[in-house]
Amino acid sequence: MNHGSDDSTGFRLNRRTFVGATAVVGGVAAVGPLLSCSTPAEDAETSIAVTINGQKHTVAVDNRTSLLDMLRERLHLTGTKKGCNQGACGACTVLLNGRRVNSCLTLAVMHQGAEITTIEGLASGDALHPLQQAFIDQDAFQCGYCTSGQIVSGVGCIAEKHTGSAAEIREWMSGNICRCGAYTNIVTAIEQSAQAT
Repeated sequence: MNHGSDDSTGFRLNRRTFVGATAVVGGVAAVGPLLSCSTPAEDAETSIAVTINGQKHTVAVDNRTSLLDMLRERLHLTGTKKGCNQGACGACTVLLNGRRVNSCLTLAVMHQGAEITTIEGLASGDALHPLQQAFIDQDAFQCGYCTSGQIVSGVGCIAEKHTGSAAEIREWMSGNICRCGAYTNIVTAIEQSAQAT
């Protein structure tokens, strides 16, 4: 039984050789783009000017760098924590032009000319921000990993005037997770600071 065709060169095409040839060609087509997956445009750096904690900075960053990584790795402002790196925990919260954002979810290059406040920018010299002091007064932290994000988010929550009740504070702080479960004291600290401002 003849399952293929013979030509004058002696090449015989059957199902097995056809499938094998197709797999080889398909593999080359799939691997080719992977081997050259970074293009000069993707690897390019962009220089951005931002004001962070009242100080002007010009930083050259890879176009794919998150705001969080720029703060931590390029400017060494490590108070902003990398928790989940997916926008779910709030440990990386900063104030961007006065609004709370998860800095792990936004690219640094998107914020040319922005004003950014991190946990390092809240105190005034040796004088703590009222919410920082309230966290101490109310023992609103245990391991402390989420604390910087909680405080920055709490400052935003107070500025937004979402402090009418404990339930309202909980709702508007729900994007910040405390694995130690210090929520009751965090809410009390925000209430204390809100009353003082």
